[in-house]
Amino acid sequence: MRICVFLSAADLDDRYTRPARDFGRLIGKGGHSLVWGGSDTGLMKVVADGVQEAGGRLVGISVEFLANKARPGADEMVVAADLAERKRLLLERSDAVVVMVGGTGTLDEATEILELKKHGRTDKPVVLLNTAGFYDGLKQQFQRMEAEGFLPRPLAELMFFAEEPAEALGYLEAGRPAR
Repeated sequence: MRICVFLSAADLDDRYTRPARDFGRLIGKGGHSLVWGGSDTGLMKVVADGVQEAGGRLVGISVEFLANKARPGADEMVVAADLAERKRLLLERSDAVVVMVGGTGTLDEATEILELKKHGRTDKPVVLLNTAGFYDGLKQQFQRMEAEGFLPRPLAELMFFAEEPAEALGYLEAGRPAR
């Protein structure tokens, strides 16, 4: 499976780096490929290290203004002209999406895939990996959107919420519809 991971390129502490490395290792051990933003910094580096250490394949999609941060030694590295092309390529080259901790760029990527799912433009599974409760508030907001009629489809059809890396990958490997 080609698993796209949206996450931060920031250098963060162990409560975020450990699960990122663990998830990368699970991807690699499972014989899957990581499709990610291609950066060799922060959590992006950590998850890629985990995948590579476990024998998995790395497919990076960088962007021109960040190409100097692209990971050397990736199995494949594409440099997109802009962020819109980068998001398009990340989604085209993946079978599933996992949203890990991140900032505004990660939220932008996450909301784009959810908007595509909402309108039936993709059926790729989406998992929000809620490391250390990072997305508790966002999960609550999504639940409110659903309860108050802002989502035309049930939230369970749009994404699966996982608390641990193994739960996220297990969900994807089982091929279940979102709950």
